[in-house]
Formats: sequence, C-alpha cells, structure tokens
Amino acid sequence: MVRRTSALPGLLWLPAVVGAVLLTLPVLSLLVEADLPAVPELLASPTTREALLLSVQTATAATGLCLVCGIPLGVLMARGRARLLPWVRPLVLLPLVLPPVVAGVALLAAFGRMGLVGQPLHALGVQITFTSLAVVLAQAFVAMPFMVLSVESAVASLDREYEEAAATMGAGPLATLWWVVLPLVRPGLLAGTVLCFARCLGEFGATLAFAGSAAGTTRTAPVEVYLLQQSDPQAAAALAVVMIAVALIVVGLVYGPGRRLFSVRR
Repeated sequence: MVRRTSALPGLLWLPAVVGAVLLTLPVLSLLVEADLPAVPELLASPTTREALLLSVQTATAATGLCLVCGIPLGVLMARGRARLLPWVRPLVLLPLVLPPVVAGVALLAAFGRMGLVGQPLHALGVQITFTSLAVVLAQAFVAMPFMVLSVESAVASLDREYEEAAATMGAGPLATLWWVVLPLVRPGLLAGTVLCFARCLGEFGATLAFAGSAAGTTRTAPVEVYLLQQSDPQAAAALAVVMIAVALIVVGLVYGPGRRLFSVRR
C-alpha cells in the first residue's frame, strides 16, 4: 500500500494562515463595528441614495470609456509589434501603481483650469474639474489597465489559426476582429469589464483630488463613506459593508464557482 504524502511543505501553513487573517480580519472587524440593522435606514437616506446612484452612473460611463479605448489598446498590445510592447506596457500599468492622490494631481495637471488640456478648454468655457465628467475621467484612468490587460491576455492566448482562416476566406482585418477575435475572447472581455466596473465603483483618492466632493455632482459612495467617517463612524461602517457586499458579488462573478463563464476559448 502506497502512503500518500502532501507535496506541500508544512512550513507554508503558518505564513499562509497569517496572510489569510491579515486579509479577512479588517473585513470581519468592520462587520462587527457596523450597525447592520441601520443599513435599510441608511439606504433610504437621500444623500446615500444620491451617492450610490452617482457611483453607478459614473462607473457605467467610465467602464464604457474603458471598453471603447481599452479593447483596441489591448488588441494592439497582443498582436502589434513586439518591439513597442516594452514601451507601452509600463505606461498602461502606471495607473495601477500610482498613489491615488498622485493620480488625481496628474489629472489636474492635464485637465485642470491651468492644465495642458484644461487651459484651452477653459478658454472655450468648458470646465472639467469638479464635475461629474471629472469623476468619470478619474475612474477610467485608474480602471482602464484592468480592461487592457484582460483583453491583451485573452487575445494573446488565442490561436492565430482562426484569424488566418478568416483571412483566407476574404475577411479584412476589421471584419476578422469583429466577427472572429472578439467573440472568441468574449469571456476574457466580460471578466475585464466586470473588474473594470468594480474598480470604478471603488475609486476614491483620484476622484477626491480631481473632482472634489460636491453632493449630487462628485460625491460618490466611497467619498460619502469618507465624509461619514468624520461624523458618524457607525453609518460609515454600514455603508462600507454595502460596498463590500457589492465587491464580493463582483469578485465571485470572476473568480467564484461561475468563473468558467469567464475562461477564454481556445
């Protein structure tokens, strides 16, 4: 009889458990601190509903912008010239590693009243900062890397024989992309869209620095949590629990039991 032994070193368990506790303890502590029975009353508050609605609206618009710009960029990174990739990839990844406040300051430098693009727009009477459009731009800036990298990974893993077969049948590059490539990478595209939307919903630092916290205009749900924390910590914790629930749903869609829906066909 062959004795079965684990292939994993026992020393892995201690740091793994510590890491799991580090990741879950803050969330569990928040659930304990939050006044959960007050969640329905909090959601009935006009200010909270306004912040949640604004978050959904701006996140939807920002995700749409990421789709329009991120899909072409992801395809080009997967199928474009290899020598350009080392230059393009760091620029795409930059928003992922920038401190949120730095991202907000960078957006101000570009689209602020005295910014590179904002100054000529302001001369034409167009203001971007401290508007809902600023929220959309901030969310798209920090979330687009998720879309680009998801599309790039999905397209790069796709066998080129499908594209070659379409070309031999007379399909042009655009038709091949629309009718062959995108349908085949749809699971990866959906995963990128969901992650992008979730990142937009959770954006805080760049939004606060670039768009402010005007009620009904730029005060999204994360900003509302921050402001509530100053005056009513229990209400802030309750609203944070709502956002955690939404995040868990999103993560479950991509990485949970139904994750096969988001696996790329090959």
